[in-house]
Formats: sequence, structure tokens, C-alpha cells
Amino acid sequence: MKARNVLVTIAALAAAWQSLAMALRLDVLPTPTVVLWVFARELPGELGRHLLWSTMRTLASIALAVGLATPLGLALGQRKAVSRLLSPLIYILYPIPKIVFLPIVLLFLGIGNTSKIFLITLILWFQVLVVVKDQASSIRPELIHSVRSLGGGRRALFRFVYLPACLPAVLTAIRVSIGTAIAVLFFAESFATTSGLGYYIIVETWGRLDYASMYAGVVAMSLLGLVLFVAVDRLERRLCPWTVGG
Repeated sequence: MKARNVLVTIAALAAAWQSLAMALRLDVLPTPTVVLWVFARELPGELGRHLLWSTMRTLASIALAVGLATPLGLALGQRKAVSRLLSPLIYILYPIPKIVFLPIVLLFLGIGNTSKIFLITLILWFQVLVVVKDQASSIRPELIHSVRSLGGGRRALFRFVYLPACLPAVLTAIRVSIGTAIAVLFFAESFATTSGLGYYIIVETWGRLDYASMYAGVVAMSLLGLVLFVAVDRLERRLCPWTVGG
């Protein structure tokens, strides 16, 4: 998607927001100009601190999910014995909304960063695992045999077969999961913590009826999701040019 189209859409949404706020004239719906002023004022301070915490948790979760799910997904897709053993378990657990495990995760891992990162990682892990498994199982055997016939070992197979085949699927899974990850992050940070955008929006602003700052926090969380989505999209264009027409 072109940056110009994104900017035009954002401008249109801001104009609609401005018109609605001016028409309703409610304290609970400040104009976007007021919210942006508060956003710029608070970003170097408390809002920026909470944004950094949320960003760190999200990036750590993405890195862990990809690092842990990709090897297992390759094994499930290429090793029938592994697939027969683990696929039923994944089939049962995959449809379950992982957010329901939050109370259990908090009981075992506490209310710190570990529990929040673990929960987001769990959600992304299943997404990456399933798409890598499906992609790895669809790799044509003749591609693998051709690399082996040339004397290539496991490293060559990973570099020339598995990585080009599965990397686009991994990036797509991350891009699709970003919205869910941000939503879970907001929920996990909205209680039993003192940092993160969820805490800033629910406790520090909404709880004090500071609506302009609350909307500034919503804007910050929206920008976090948008920036991550665009970053993954750009990364795919750089690393997988054959999937986007060069």
C-alpha cells in the first residue's frame, strides 16, 4: 500500500472525527487537534514511557514466537512422525482463544513483563506454527532431492529451500496477528501493572476522566500497530521480492 493512500485515509478519518466532535460538543469527544496537541505534549514524558514498554513487550513476543515456532513448523511439515504425534494437540489448542489463559498465566508467572510477553508470544506462536507447517508440507520433494543431489546438507536445504518457501508465510502470519497481539497487550496492561499503554489509557487517563489524554493513548496504541504492520510489510518487500513482484 502506498504511503500517500495511507495519509489520505488518515486525513479523511481525522476530518470526520473533527466534524463529529464539533457537532456533538461533548467533553468525552475532544477534537483531534486537541488530542494531537496533548499527544505531542505527553510523548516526551509519561506517554512516551508507556509506549516504550508496550513496544518492547510486542517486539520481544514477536521475536520469541518466530524463533520458537519456525523450527517446529518445519519439523511438522516435513516429518510425518512428528506431525502424527503433535498435530492432534495443535488441532485441539489452536481454536481456543488464548486470552482465556490470562488468569492462569498471571498465577504462575506473576504480574510482571514475563506474563504479558508469554501470553502474546503464545498467540503469535500458534499463528506462525500453523502457516509454517502448511507451507513446509507443500514444498515439492523434487526441490529437496535436487539440493541433496548436489551435495547440499541441512544448512543448504534451509538456505535454498525452506527459508525462501516459509519466510513469506512467517511474515504474513505476523502481519495478520499484529492486531490480535495489540488487543491482548492492551487487555494485559490494563490491570495488575504500572506500565504500558493499556495502563495509561485505563488507569492514568480514563480513570481520572482525562479524555484528551485517553484519546492520545489510543492514538499511540493505534500508531504502534500501524508502524509494526508497515514494518513487516516493508520487510517482506525487502526479503521476499518474488512475492510482491520485485
